[in-house]
Amino acid sequence: MNVLLILGHPRTDSYCAALAEAYRNGASEAGVDVRELAVADLEFDPDVHADCPSDQPLEPDLQAAEREIEWADHLVFVYPNWWGTMPARLKGFFDRVFRPGFAFSFYEEGEGAGKEELLNDKTAELLVTMDVPPRIYRWLLRQPGNHALKRATLGYAGVRTTRVTNLGPIEDSDLEQREAWLEEARELGRRLETGPDSQLGRVTRTATSWLRALRLQFYPMAWIAYTVGALAAAGSDVFATGAYWLGLAFLFVLEAATVLSNEYADYETDRENTFAGPFTGGSRVLVDGELSFEQLRAGIGAFLTAAAVLGGATLFVGAGSTAATAGTMGVLTVLALGYTLPPPKLAYRTLGELDVAITHSVGVLLLGFVVLGGSWHDPLPWLLGVPFLLSVLPAITLAGVPDVDADRSADKRTIAVRFGVDGAAMVAAATAVLAAVLGTLFQLFDIVPGYRPAIYLALVHALGLVWLLRERLEAEAGAQRIDLLLIASLSYIAWFGVVPLVGLL
Repeated sequence: MNVLLILGHPRTDSYCAALAEAYRNGASEAGVDVRELAVADLEFDPDVHADCPSDQPLEPDLQAAEREIEWADHLVFVYPNWWGTMPARLKGFFDRVFRPGFAFSFYEEGEGAGKEELLNDKTAELLVTMDVPPRIYRWLLRQPGNHALKRATLGYAGVRTTRVTNLGPIEDSDLEQREAWLEEARELGRRLETGPDSQLGRVTRTATSWLRALRLQFYPMAWIAYTVGALAAAGSDVFATGAYWLGLAFLFVLEAATVLSNEYADYETDRENTFAGPFTGGSRVLVDGELSFEQLRAGIGAFLTAAAVLGGATLFVGAGSTAATAGTMGVLTVLALGYTLPPPKLAYRTLGELDVAITHSVGVLLLGFVVLGGSWHDPLPWLLGVPFLLSVLPAITLAGVPDVDADRSADKRTIAVRFGVDGAAMVAAATAVLAAVLGTLFQLFDIVPGYRPAIYLALVHALGLVWLLRERLEAEAGAQRIDLLLIASLSYIAWFGVVPLVGLL
């Protein structure tokens, strides 16, 4: 590990300098490569005179500082807290060095306009002295300086701060206390032997990465469809039955295994994707190196094992036909995993959108129906599932638009790749309108139970979605961020899940 120790005190004979030396000694004992940089020794103008910091030429010392930062894996800042934040010279250092083109860059791509973090391969640590007691600074003053540097400066450039150590009050401390703080700084340096994160930090970060990988925001769709099927079979008493909850647990772990397998199989296209967002491009945990391929494989295996156990338990306590329940579970498993995994790899054969629509509508709805005692050849779950299926297609089809260039390079033949962005828009518009029309007919002619007059609002939503499609996608036909469209299309699904769900309660 390469560690750059940056002394931010404007004097090099300060107590901060002694802390920096103690930290360096501990880091050296840990076997890491340490370099030092004292802001006080640098010759530079701390003020930005140009319209943009990148337009102001860097002095030689700042050019050298940039090279040191690029070299480092871990940045350690040692500085005093003055007036709630860092000294002016350290602030000037950040003003001049953390500039566009080095720390971050801006891009403009429709709704994807934003910035790219250019230092996101680095971590940082803050060692801060102060005269106010650290507890007062943290709980009463709310740590303004720490938050400013951790979130608004380092975080803005993608640097992840792993630890903040506040030491004080310095002014009233005696020699014994200062020696103890020096030993604490030395110990912090020694801890680099196991990496920049603390043990708690490593556990928290790993747990957060797994939560990101699971993409829990997409699970409610399957839960609603499953519950609609269960209610259609057995009424509102289903929530008191173990079969309902076991079947739901089976769906959860199967969805988890599917999401992780998609992350695993789609690595190449996710790596090439420059338009990834909250709804497309995967969770990025593999691309960003937060989880390894081995961890992901282990996760897939664990969730599939849990699915087998929970599926067996559901069969044991379920009220419906064992053969029908087992068959539905088996078909769902094959379709879900076959979305990206070989041999089916349906998403690579222009069948992925239909696969997702079937599994997240008719498939899970039918499972809820048969688990709670319904018959698979009863037309009710199939009829309830058709408009649900059609309502899912716009969202899953449009999800291919931001990914279209990356998917094309990875030979993933989504609808957007095979028929272009215009073709994907036409499919989304047609299926949205068809779902609304079908739902309206169900209500008008009382074809299936559960539909209520509220479904008429789906027609308004569908027309609004068609208008957004024309406005947003006619101007640009290539890959692009379409977050507003995806929100509109994902929320559209709720009409065909929530309305019959409430109606059947």
